[in-house]
Amino acid sequence: MKLMLTLLLSIGAMLSAPLSYAQQMTIAAASSLRPTLDRVVAAYKSEYPQHDIVIIYGASGRLTAQILNGAPFDFFMSADMDFPRRLADEGAAATEPQVYAKGRIALWSFNVDASAMTLQDLGAERIGRVAIAQPTVAPYGQRAREAMQAVGVWDDVEDKLVFGENISQVAQMAQSGAADVGIIALSLVRQPELAARGYTVIDAALHQPLEQGYVVTRRGADNAVAATFTQFLSTPAAQAVFRDNGFDVDD
Repeated sequence: MKLMLTLLLSIGAMLSAPLSYAQQMTIAAASSLRPTLDRVVAAYKSEYPQHDIVIIYGASGRLTAQILNGAPFDFFMSADMDFPRRLADEGAAATEPQVYAKGRIALWSFNVDASAMTLQDLGAERIGRVAIAQPTVAPYGQRAREAMQAVGVWDDVEDKLVFGENISQVAQMAQSGAADVGIIALSLVRQPELAARGYTVIDAALHQPLEQGYVVTRRGADNAVAATFTQFLSTPAAQAVFRDNGFDVDD
């Protein structure tokens, strides 16, 4: 009898293990999504309370490299479409890249009134350091460079630039005074800790669109949470969270 009970418990444990795994997911997400994605996940969990989601934030390029090197991420939400396409091209994605929202960039400062500023003002002598995300790994940094080049101020500002590895670091640099002005994500500017200061949204026509995409990674191909979360991203509830936090979404 004791042997039979032990056998039944062992079988039960083996049957429940895959189900338990399927209730968990790890998302690698661009720093521009903090804390927006936390709120999207909270809305998701109100419908799927049994699902456990962990979010790892970082620069999209760094996260892409980690996924290609075997990092245990089931889902990737980038700040652009190029990095998800790279994962798909290299066989590291289980789905085709899809756009979930479009980002915007803005001028923000703790030291000066950024609401009265333009990109051309960044070249003025009164402005010292200008913080942007590292363009080689962070799409928001790429778009900041494109916008400055478009208005002809890049050459005047290049020597003033200080770089954050991701857009959250850029916001911290501007907040701390390590930079006089930061070009950061509108989604961060809209958060309470920054929203009290003035800001200027940069014309989207000055840079390539900040279409932000996601893929389910090869590791997450059979993950039930990844499948339901993919569907949730297109719901009115998720889109409302993105919109309220400064992203553009398709209606």
